[in-house]
Amino acid sequence: QVQLVESGGGLVQAGGSLRLSCTASGRALSSLSMGWFRQAPGQEREFVAVISRSGGSTYYADSVKGRFTVSRDNAENTVYLQMNSLKVEDTAVYYCAGDSFPLQRRSSYYSSHRAYDYWGQGTQVTVSS
Repeated sequence: QVQLVESGGGLVQAGGSLRLSCTASGRALSSLSMGWFRQAPGQEREFVAVISRSGGSTYYADSVKGRFTVSRDNAENTVYLQMNSLKVEDTAVYYCAGDSFPLQRRSSYYSSHRAYDYWGQGTQVTVSS
């Protein structure tokens, strides 16, 4: 069993930065590839970023490349999403998700919420103009 808890969401100004954290309990985070997704009201959940178990591989949605960075500290059972140059359109509930399989290179796999076995409760990020 894995429990994931996100934190760090809040209200920020456009152009600002925010760091989200996701901490796992019940199982070592190192056993999971970790993804970040987001969902705005009335929208489908969309892929944001993913990081492999060791942290050696990362992939990002085109919409956040160059602005967001996913990282992990397995010793602390925590994965992070550093969000810089935030835009109003980044406003959403952000979720972390764990996949017990090693990260695969196919975007059709890691960008799909169906690939992930464990989900956090989400944290709200609101970016104001």
